[in-house]
Amino acid sequence: MLPLGLAALVQGLGLGAGLIIAIGAQNAYVLRQGLRREFAVAVATVCFLCDMGLIALGAGGFGSLVAAFPALTEVAAWGGAAFLAWYGFRALRSALKPGALEADGASDRLPSRGRAVLTALALSLLNPHVYLDTVVLIGGIAAQYTLAERPWFAAGAMSASFLWFYGLVIGARWLAPLFRRPAAWRILDLLIAAVMWSIAVSLARTALAG
Repeated sequence: MLPLGLAALVQGLGLGAGLIIAIGAQNAYVLRQGLRREFAVAVATVCFLCDMGLIALGAGGFGSLVAAFPALTEVAAWGGAAFLAWYGFRALRSALKPGALEADGASDRLPSRGRAVLTALALSLLNPHVYLDTVVLIGGIAAQYTLAERPWFAAGAMSASFLWFYGLVIGARWLAPLFRRPAAWRILDLLIAAVMWSIAVSLARTALAG
């Protein structure tokens, strides 16, 4: 039988992995940056730090405060829907522009590190589902542990985020030979556009229902 602290760590790792390992806006962007080798580590770091901060807030009891103000999630939903719809349009445009399908990232207009970081921040913080998963859900489950066990549980959930985002960057390098073909980039960009738009529609429906 595992010690209580280690058991909480493993449970937090499992929950965090279950929530983060899915095709979402963050994951699609990190994967794309990793394949293009454009500030991939910086983007993964931003996504991880955002998750870490939100998990810490949730485990610290902030989740109940967010749940008490549904208007906050409604505002975030509309903002996130607008941003994701715009980013989906950009992905579609990239899929239709042969000049943007360079597997080594050597396109004519290399984006700046600041733009990449800001995009990662927007994808991480403008989606209210992120707050529901990290602050409310993880925070609510963390509240069931003792004060001594909560840091272990939060550390486990943070570890899942760390392993996943940096794993995407490493895995992208293994996939790089496949994406030397323009057709592979076109398929990826079309998939990213579909993901972004589906999440945007979901957020808009959530805001309307609220």
